[in-house]
Amino acid sequence: MQIQDARRRDVVSIAFVVPLQGPTGIYGPSCLACGQLAVEQLNARTGITGRQIELVQVDAGRPPSVVAEEVGRLVDSGRVDAVAGWHISAVRVALTQRIGGRVVYAFAAMHEGSDDTPGVFMLGERPVNQLLPATHWIREQRGVRRWAIVGNDYVYPRVTGSVAARALRGTGSSVVQASYVPLGTTAFGDVLASVDRGKADGVIMLLMGQDAVHFNRQFSRLGLSDRLLRLSPAIEENTLLGAGAGANEGLYAAAAYFDGLETVESGEFARDYYARFGAWAPALNAVGESCYEAIRFLARLGEVSGSIDMSSVAGLSSGHFYESPRGLMRLDGNLVDQDVYLAVADGLEFKVQQQISRTG
Repeated sequence: MQIQDARRRDVVSIAFVVPLQGPTGIYGPSCLACGQLAVEQLNARTGITGRQIELVQVDAGRPPSVVAEEVGRLVDSGRVDAVAGWHISAVRVALTQRIGGRVVYAFAAMHEGSDDTPGVFMLGERPVNQLLPATHWIREQRGVRRWAIVGNDYVYPRVTGSVAARALRGTGSSVVQASYVPLGTTAFGDVLASVDRGKADGVIMLLMGQDAVHFNRQFSRLGLSDRLLRLSPAIEENTLLGAGAGANEGLYAAAAYFDGLETVESGEFARDYYARFGAWAPALNAVGESCYEAIRFLARLGEVSGSIDMSSVAGLSSGHFYESPRGLMRLDGNLVDQDVYLAVADGLEFKVQQQISRTG
């Protein structure tokens, strides 16, 4: 016990929950590299409230109940002081049921809009500042008005799809059909046939990781890129690489970060990343950057509150501003307002077209 107590006085341990296998395992190397960069930079200064940071890696690519139980044991034993990382919302729900309210939890991923669990901070984009502004821009610029939704069958795609369908009514755009498939789907023949026969002129993709890779390849092989645009809040640079340049024609993504985003803050982050990991580093993308974001957010919490324990952060006021590679961020309750951009795939890269949402 004395050894553990000494460690806890000197070190802040964070359960770093990121996918290393399964459909979302494609994001794993980017998550690990960005998390490592955040820790190295912070530890070179003051860590979190003067304590060095260590990450306790947890594989979020397994079933949510398995992930939640591992993190739960870490919290039960006092091994970790906080939880952070990118993982699907099904894992987040399982985690909050197991450890909610006991330690601070920085959830990095885009999300469906809210989670009132004490101590949970939702750092990612949400439909109101990501997907919906993107559909409006594409309607105005590309004339797409009728959307088919294709998503994985769990909470984030289901809720986001439902929010989009309701929000688009009366705007000149609409959702005309929706299909949801299990995470890990590799064959999309029936779904694509339905989209091909339908009345949609665009597809909202709420597919994760390798599922999106398979979908894009099959979409392209059927020639659907010639008449249907695709829009996704989850597509990033790894997905472009996985699908191949030929499968990315007419593919749009909305996110708060893209590699090559031409802002001062993102440029500094990219320089640091490639200087640390080299030209052949894992793809720099919104998913990996969000993990960097989560670790830095915990440090910011400690700076403002004096600690990252639950009692200290409970008094953090809404409206707090801070800076990140995404630009100026504003805490709105336990959510974060941030600038969001729309980009179009150009081969294996993204070209940013427009800023579609600004920090409130």
